Amino acid sequence: MATILFLEDENMIREVLSEYMVVAGHEVVTCERGDEAIKLIEEGEPFDLAVLDIRVPGATGFDVLQAIKKERGEDIGVIMLTAYDDINTQLEAFNYLADDYITKPASPIILIKRIEAVLRRTRRKMESEINQGFVVDEDELRAYYNKKNLKLTVSEFVLMKTLRDSPGRVFSRDQLINMIFDEEYVANDRIIDAHIKNLRKKLPHDYIETVIGVGYRWRKEDEIRK
Repeated sequence: MATILFLEDENMIREVLSEYMVVAGHEVVTCERGDEAIKLIEEGEPFDLAVLDIRVPGATGFDVLQAIKKERGEDIGVIMLTAYDDINTQLEAFNYLADDYITKPASPIILIKRIEAVLRRTRRKMESEINQGFVVDEDELRAYYNKKNLKLTVSEFVLMKTLRDSPGRVFSRDQLINMIFDEEYVANDRIIDAHIKNLRKKLPHDYIETVIGVGYRWRKEDEIRK
């Protein structure tokens, strides 16, 4: 199962294709506007894959694709779905690092098969990278991944270590504030949300899950591989 962001402004196409994705076992979040999709990406929604129409209101599918690469790098597979089948549009999609390109009218079955193929590629890559693991230097307050310094601030390092040391445990924002900051430091929930957003940008995978109405938890490695 995967969580899929589906950007499509045509009602019938959105309803039919999203239903096929759900029947195939996936969770689907639909958007009609590109700016709405970008907001979800920037808020850190844990998508595994995105299917993006190119010509939609608010912002183009290419704009959303660029936002995905900026926020999540190669963690999210991307399939462009469009009525434009000219070579220049296809080249533009691949130049922006899309994983696949499907022209309308799209066969629902073919779309599902393309989704499965992209998920296999992205998950193999992710599993290979995950197996190399983190190196945490507690003395220097630094974290490395694949020998690369993640360049965390002190607050980000302590936040990351607090969550990572208790995988699966849900921490409230208040708990994180008390564990990370000095007792005399006055902070509100938004400071934790801001640190989480910045930390997610620096981590190589979607390790941090938002538990709505409660706080955050660090995903176990077997959850990330699913």
